[in-house]
Amino acid sequence: MKVRSLGYRTDLIFPAFDGEIIDRGDYLVILTPDNPTFHWGNFLLLSNPPGPGDLVNWKTIFNEEIGSRLNVEHQAFAWDTVTGELGQVKPFLDDGFNLIQSVVLTTDRVNPPPKYNHEIVVRPLTSAGEWEQAFQNQIVCRPPEFSLAGYQVFKQQQMERYRQMTRAGLGVWMGAFLEEQLVADLGVFVTGKIGRFQQVGTHPDYRRRGICGTLVYQASRYALEYLAINTLVMVADENYHAAKIYESLGFKPTERQVSLEWWDETTA
Repeated sequence: MKVRSLGYRTDLIFPAFDGEIIDRGDYLVILTPDNPTFHWGNFLLLSNPPGPGDLVNWKTIFNEEIGSRLNVEHQAFAWDTVTGELGQVKPFLDDGFNLIQSVVLTTDRVNPPPKYNHEIVVRPLTSAGEWEQAFQNQIVCRPPEFSLAGYQVFKQQQMERYRQMTRAGLGVWMGAFLEEQLVADLGVFVTGKIGRFQQVGTHPDYRRRGICGTLVYQASRYALEYLAINTLVMVADENYHAAKIYESLGFKPTERQVSLEWWDETTA
């Protein structure tokens, strides 16, 4: 299956590193065996939006391809769209799935944010202690629907993946520091001449100070200069304010993504 979507093509950087990507012709099976609670590390990427009967069909495929191999308590489906077509999602929504609509933003250059924070220093992480600060910041920034205990298990494995990828020369993890305290962080990883952002997070106590925009701006400049790329890719919730921050830096919407996920909220 040839993936058209730039958003999903860059998503595949990560399972290509330490997971599995199985091509079944009209869908891809994405597996991250070391992190079975990672919804978007263990999902199906299908060639077309859902149609009649696909609620049952897709759930059956997921159970056969992923549920039979890993101890998962979720189901996650995405399809290879660039325009955000929904298809027949209503049966999934009626069955308890959540619909996720995202915008893919790209740029080849950035400009300073309207609200630039001159107090922070943005630089790559250099020590185990700084990686631990980044892990803790990611935990504090977790979505409210996930429990602390469950999210820690997922995030520990995810951050270890990112750290191993930086060691392999596939990207960089950047922190925004106030003196020695990390207050925001993100990653940028490379495939060809494309750099894909990951997990932008600002500590709740330090929001609305221009830190996020400053961090993304400085990380973008670093990536364009030192990672030998010519296109930056950011995926954001279409309805979340962060997308506007990225647009203020010069990112432009180029694609729209749609996906569906369900999980057992009693174990989240």
